[in-house]
Amino acid sequence: MAVRSLDDLLAEGVSGRGVLVRSDLNVPLDDDDGTITDPGRIIASVPTLKALSDAGAKVVVTAHLGRPKDGPDPKYSLAPVAKALGDQLGRHVQLAGDVVGTDALARSEGLTDGDVLLLENIRFDKRETSKDDAERVALAKQLVELVGDDGAFVSDGFGVVHRKQASVYDVATLLPHYAGTLVGAEIKVLEQLTSSTDRPYAVVLGGSKVSDKLAVIESLAEKADSLVIGGGMCFTFLASQGVSVGSSLLEEGMIDTCRKLLETYGDVIHVPVDIVVADEFKADSPSEVVAADRIPEGKMGLDIGPESVKRFTALLSNARTVFWNGPMGVFEFPAFAAGTKGVAEAIIAATGKGAFSVVGGGDSAAAVRQLGLAEDGFSHISTGGGASLEYLEGKTLPGIEVLD
Repeated sequence: MAVRSLDDLLAEGVSGRGVLVRSDLNVPLDDDDGTITDPGRIIASVPTLKALSDAGAKVVVTAHLGRPKDGPDPKYSLAPVAKALGDQLGRHVQLAGDVVGTDALARSEGLTDGDVLLLENIRFDKRETSKDDAERVALAKQLVELVGDDGAFVSDGFGVVHRKQASVYDVATLLPHYAGTLVGAEIKVLEQLTSSTDRPYAVVLGGSKVSDKLAVIESLAEKADSLVIGGGMCFTFLASQGVSVGSSLLEEGMIDTCRKLLETYGDVIHVPVDIVVADEFKADSPSEVVAADRIPEGKMGLDIGPESVKRFTALLSNARTVFWNGPMGVFEFPAFAAGTKGVAEAIIAATGKGAFSVVGGGDSAAAVRQLGLAEDGFSHISTGGGASLEYLEGKTLPGIEVLD
């Protein structure tokens, strides 16, 4: 794939030019006070923005936060993000009071070389996610107005490149376009995962639902030497073996599918052999470890058990390539974090022995930081879980395709 890079744009010269950057600043916020609980995506966006600002560009950043339903909603304002981004960049980041309205236009016209302007949540404008091409293009044209006729577009929000949205796809059809540092690195890593994979190749998948990851399970089961299943979705696999899973998370409509997967890829797919169970989904609910086929009625599984961690560690120990997406349990609760931490440490150990390891974004990346694990213990931590999975499924990502 031939994609022009940020370095190409910088070589052409950006001093005094408007540059529109699509970043992924969709960070988790505390429900009570609205503070940012994991700034990982903000930190990851800094290299591209800093390089452009330092080179004298007038930088206009567009991003989303959450899923606002009916236009502007103070709960999803990018105000805390603007402050955190400014702290990371070491310079003031203006926040426009709207997306492409009078305030955004006035502020963009007043930018001087090196300034950074963050537009308010792009999803406050419903045209961003419209299925109507004309509506999205109309918004994209207004975004282009903010950077002028000699402007450029830098795609640096890997977490959204699987979406055909105005600020991701349509603006790239209207401006000279480039992959930012982050998107460029993600493309390189995913191409390595899909083309020149060193074996043994181990995949670790967690998360709550089989239905969310069915396509990637089917795709990777054919390519991997071992595929480890944890998280809430392991209970549907266990149920498909005729095992009672108590009150654990269960997708009954997927039981037959899981049974067929185990029949077809039984030598590749590995499920837990023991489970940490509790009465309730609460941090302080008393827990116990039981065999995976002995989950008591009324008890719910909230983590994989220590024997499962040992077995999964053994599978990972000789891997040369590892892809991990999804926690093994409810890592946000300390009592149910050991499974995720144990498997993560096994991946770090494999990396230390020369394996190429990729953490597939989302909750997995948050778990690495929350559990105090060294981020440089992995070869690459992705910022886009959904985009990574769709790429590995073999799907075309519109936000990448338009850059080619």
